[in-house]
Amino acid sequence: MKPLQQPDYRIEQAALEAAGEGYIIGVDEAGRGPWAGPVCAASFWIHPDYLDGLPAGLTDSKKLKPAQRDEIETQLLSQPHYYNAQFGTVADIDEIGILQATFLAMKKAVDGLAQQLLGHDPLHYGKITAILIDGNLVPPLDYPAQPIIKGDSLSLSIAAASIIAKQTRDRLMAEYHHHYPAYGWLTNQGYGTKAHQQALADFGVTEHHRRSFAPIRKLLEKDNQ
Repeated sequence: MKPLQQPDYRIEQAALEAAGEGYIIGVDEAGRGPWAGPVCAASFWIHPDYLDGLPAGLTDSKKLKPAQRDEIETQLLSQPHYYNAQFGTVADIDEIGILQATFLAMKKAVDGLAQQLLGHDPLHYGKITAILIDGNLVPPLDYPAQPIIKGDSLSLSIAAASIIAKQTRDRLMAEYHHHYPAYGWLTNQGYGTKAHQQALADFGVTEHHRRSFAPIRKLLEKDNQ
């Protein structure tokens, strides 16, 4: 069996060598597909002096079980790395579409992290050298950005961002679950599972549902007939 691809620091190192100095930031998102809840984007800067202390299992969040993500997040946040997580709200999604809402969340996450880094300047680099974005598209940013297909399986910075984005969004959906337990958001995170569909049929659409998404839109149209 072919071994799974494990992310490393080579992309970040190449960007640093090309620029001479600066902060390399990884960016990823979680929650573009669900029918309910916001999309979350996270940015992450790895302190280069603590590379050897990164969790051994750090990789794309989708490849990890919840307990593994919990442990890796705990280890990441115990070290002097910097991160920022932001949401594209349900209102954003319904107004401008899921892609642009994702881009909005990414820009907010990047700007927030840049402010943290440049305000504190832990390594006195003084500038943002590159933003590494998971995927093949780049949101409008104020800093040089590079899309990396399957970046969460290649870049440690993007993999760390994927963990933070997933964990942050899952916690919010767990909070929503306590108010709307019938929809199963604690386990389905807003995706259109059978249990979620049944709850929609039984109890209707909540304020957390994405009305611009076809299944929700069709349900609302049916109710209005």
